[in-house]
Amino acid sequence: MVCFRLAPVPGFGLLLLCLVLGAVSSYALELNLTDSENATCLYAKWQMNFTIRYETTDKHNKTVTISDLGAAKYNGSSCGDDQNGPKIAVQFGSGFSWIVNFTEEETSSYSIDSISFSYNTNDSTTFPDAKEKGVFTVSDRVAVRVPLNDIFRCNSLLTLGKNDVVQHYWDVHVQAFVQNGTVSTKEFLCDKDKTLTTVVPIIPTTVPSPTPTPSPKEKPEVGSYSVVNSNGTCLLATMGLQLNITHDKVASVININPNTTNFTGSCHPQTALLRLSSSSIKYLDFVFAVKNENRFYLKEVNVSMYLVNGSVFSIANNNLSYWDAPLGSSYMCNKEQTVSVSGAFQINTFDLRVQPFNVMEGKYSTAEECSADSDLNFLIPVAVGVALGFLIIVVFISYMIGRRKSRTGYQSV
Repeated sequence: MVCFRLAPVPGFGLLLLCLVLGAVSSYALELNLTDSENATCLYAKWQMNFTIRYETTDKHNKTVTISDLGAAKYNGSSCGDDQNGPKIAVQFGSGFSWIVNFTEEETSSYSIDSISFSYNTNDSTTFPDAKEKGVFTVSDRVAVRVPLNDIFRCNSLLTLGKNDVVQHYWDVHVQAFVQNGTVSTKEFLCDKDKTLTTVVPIIPTTVPSPTPTPSPKEKPEVGSYSVVNSNGTCLLATMGLQLNITHDKVASVININPNTTNFTGSCHPQTALLRLSSSSIKYLDFVFAVKNENRFYLKEVNVSMYLVNGSVFSIANNNLSYWDAPLGSSYMCNKEQTVSVSGAFQINTFDLRVQPFNVMEGKYSTAEECSADSDLNFLIPVAVGVALGFLIIVVFISYMIGRRKSRTGYQSV
């Protein structure tokens, strides 16, 4: 725990800001504000990331995903006073800031009032070729009302989208007006968590029908995708993609058609992004990262898409570990592979080859094959050897039979 001493605040004396980072994962944030009596007055724990789309100087659209919040600061966070409500303020990266405001509605409830997010395109590392330079802010009215003595909880993914920014939140726990310095154990659930946890008792009168399983689909068409920056092609991907979705107990399989799919992305020294989109897919993000300074892997997948019934399906997972290969090479797997993003969303890949870093002259480097392909390559010579051995045995037996017949024909009378 790290504590910062802030300036005196009317009604609260001298505040101590205590921060605990990484309690849930490397991208989880946990904030504990205490007053001069060392009593907790605001508590929050949550995870979040941001996807920003911007226009480049050559009039193309690029996207960047901001998920590394490990060096976050909390300057300006406050438990509030008689004039202002509580506020959580977070600063991270180069010019990113995020603020959520709370308002006491009455003596029995408070509201998570509004959320604002600011980013600075003057940051040449994150936005190396942005056409418009400056600080941009998006604000969203949330207005979620919570009982005063409850802690708000939402483990499900929450998505806010406005202008060119998509915000994701999950594993959220927050109590803005902590009573008597003790964080409540009574939870107020968001609507998505209520749907997941509420169980309606059913008295069956007939044998229940099983959940329908999707009919197998044919192998998807293989598409070629790339990302270009000021230095040329920086990311290459070739793959057939099949999405497996379970929503409201209905399973479906969707093949991505590369002929109707748009692709953009961005490349940085430690991360690279490939974003796919179409008329039904708002975005499907593949985020790659460098580990140990000598290998790359698929670290994150984010998806938001429109289903047939008109609802929006959104999932994010930034703790994956797939497609691992050395830097300077590509990763290849011709056999079908499954990327398990969540229990409700998996991606099947076919004829996969990716290289998100160190692309030279727009061409793939030597590939590191997946174990499934390696096993296949090992079995082929074994099978050929067995076949040749069998053929030799057949020839030998035929020779012995022929020789025996020849000897029989020359016996004396």
